[in-house]
Amino acid sequence: MAGGVFLLNGAGAPDYGGALTVPVVVTCLMAASGGLIFGYDIGISGGVSEMESFLKKFFPGLLKTTRRASKDVYCMYNDQALTAFTSSLYAFGMVGTLVASRVTRRVGRKAIMVIGGSMFLVGSLVNAAAANLAMLIVGRMLLGLGLGFSGQATPVYLAEMSPPRWRGGFISAFPLFISVGYLVANLINYGTSRIPEWGWRLSLGLAAVPAAVMVLGAVLITDTPSSLVLRGKHDHARAALQRVRGKGVDVDAEFSDILAAVEHDRRNQEGAFRRILRREYRPYLVMAVAFPVFLNLTGVTVSAFFSPILFRTIGFGSDAALMGAIILGLMNIGGIIASGVAMDRYGRKLLFAIGGALMFTCQVAMASIAGTHLGHGSKMPKGYAVAVLVLTCVFSASFSWSWGALYWTIPGEIYPVEVRSAGQGTAVALNLGLNFVQAQCFLAMLCSLKYGVFLFYAFWLVVMTAFAMALVPETKGVPLDSMGHVFARHWYWGRFVKDHKFGNEST
Repeated sequence: MAGGVFLLNGAGAPDYGGALTVPVVVTCLMAASGGLIFGYDIGISGGVSEMESFLKKFFPGLLKTTRRASKDVYCMYNDQALTAFTSSLYAFGMVGTLVASRVTRRVGRKAIMVIGGSMFLVGSLVNAAAANLAMLIVGRMLLGLGLGFSGQATPVYLAEMSPPRWRGGFISAFPLFISVGYLVANLINYGTSRIPEWGWRLSLGLAAVPAAVMVLGAVLITDTPSSLVLRGKHDHARAALQRVRGKGVDVDAEFSDILAAVEHDRRNQEGAFRRILRREYRPYLVMAVAFPVFLNLTGVTVSAFFSPILFRTIGFGSDAALMGAIILGLMNIGGIIASGVAMDRYGRKLLFAIGGALMFTCQVAMASIAGTHLGHGSKMPKGYAVAVLVLTCVFSASFSWSWGALYWTIPGEIYPVEVRSAGQGTAVALNLGLNFVQAQCFLAMLCSLKYGVFLFYAFWLVVMTAFAMALVPETKGVPLDSMGHVFARHWYWGRFVKDHKFGNEST
């Protein structure tokens, strides 16, 4: 029923392409493997920053500072040059995302993923061969551009290729691969930390492996039907849709809706970034801004970057700190898998509620322990340090269960096709920009606020959970091209979005 209005209350929802075919599973998993480069870099950055051989070569002054017993434990690693090593990647990731979102309509999602993986591959090799800090930062810049390209295209690719019934699970494969990459990186750091002088080079250089996996996967998969139609390749688009839905499956209704969505896009010739500023797209713009802001205000991003350093601060030795980061990676994977199973069965809002409550509890508990047992010139008693590790693991699993998975799922599925690249590009670019700010400021923030940093994030967890429960519509099982109906019927967003399925312009 091309251009028709779908009823979304249960049985009225369309169910085209609901089967899990081998082609759609393989295609989506190969695309989602791009998350490996995200997770690997997050894990590698924190672990390498804690290796003495790395600090000795690039930050010898900081290495001397960390050995002073009288130094405030909250401030041991407070060095702007060290944080620039991590944060520079995310500044250029933001640039890469904005560039990718402007060209993806012309070259397709697949090409953007190939370009992103290739830049990450080159950047990892430059980092491994770095002879000075300038060369190290250049490598990080290339890595950032690669992250920006792949992060913009991959969630949109997964949303456009997966069947509506299973879309949440498929999109959550991307953050699952991020968690796998993070775990692998920390396992590698644990091993290479024992290699004197050049172990850090091996850690940084092995980032080429997940980059190569992404490039190979992106080369082998087909582009999305929506992207092919946007570029006028209708025959290729229909063939791609038939391939992933399975032989013998009637794809006429789904393909007709894709054509109608693209035609609606073409009747609005102004740029996607200008269009998303219009009143009728207000909820999509709000989501594109709110999700990356709240993701960073959970506090998990900086915990992931600097978890080995954080564990050293509270009293663990070098090996124990890296092992703690490995445990965190396992908890991330568990949370993502549980979320992928639950979100298409119980909906998105339940995940927000449970995750928000658990994360808030963990942050308050960690503030209480750190405030009582961690002070100037002393490290935390072992029993309490273990308690902080447990709380950090619960927090990490709760984040993965909620915002960690849903950050990629909801923004990847809610945007109309005419603003999809702009919405996803804005969300990913803003996320990477905030990653840069937090990575650059967190150690100074920890030094200044001390245990109060946990309370800072706890406050924002209350705000973001309330936002999710009140203003994020439930999107479980809703086809992409019918998502506007959900917003049109929302108690608040309905004043902006009108029920105008491909044809009648809203005011």
